[in-house]
Amino acid sequence: MKIYTRKGDDGTTGLFFGGRVAKDSTGPVAYGDVDETGACIGLARAETSAGSALNDELLRLQRSLFIVGAELATAPDNRHKLVDGETRVTAEMVTELEAGIDRIEAERGMPTGFLVPGSNRLGAALDVARATARRAERNAVTHMRGGGYEGSYLLAYLNRLADYLFMLARAAEETWTPSKEK
Repeated sequence: MKIYTRKGDDGTTGLFFGGRVAKDSTGPVAYGDVDETGACIGLARAETSAGSALNDELLRLQRSLFIVGAELATAPDNRHKLVDGETRVTAEMVTELEAGIDRIEAERGMPTGFLVPGSNRLGAALDVARATARRAERNAVTHMRGGGYEGSYLLAYLNRLADYLFMLARAAEETWTPSKEK
């Protein structure tokens, strides 16, 4: 099998479980952003030590994004074929992110000031991943307005993922409190 199929040369892409849509339709835009978020998390992961808790956690997040992408890449009439935790986002996946957010907040507290990304590469990469996750969330909202996603945890997952990446970046970066001087 070759990496290229030439099927997309007409501007369409294949969906999970079959069907084709335009590459610029709402689904491919949303799961393209999810893919980009995974790549950004990979950039952050490259700044960690192999085998470290953070490296393992970021890898887990990257793998979970394949589940998000699969759900977004499935036409509504094929959603019944999705499998919880493998190709469909679950409530437990959202709860895991909330537990991570709560853990960081308990250890470090909430940020009390503004953060200027870039005090170190890891924090900056996590901030890029966070911003990309927010874009994925916005585009998933647009896509899901088309229907067929009743009961889905996908939007909650993307929302918590961006929050979690925010907290991971806060743990990695310094905070900046603006001067009260004008």
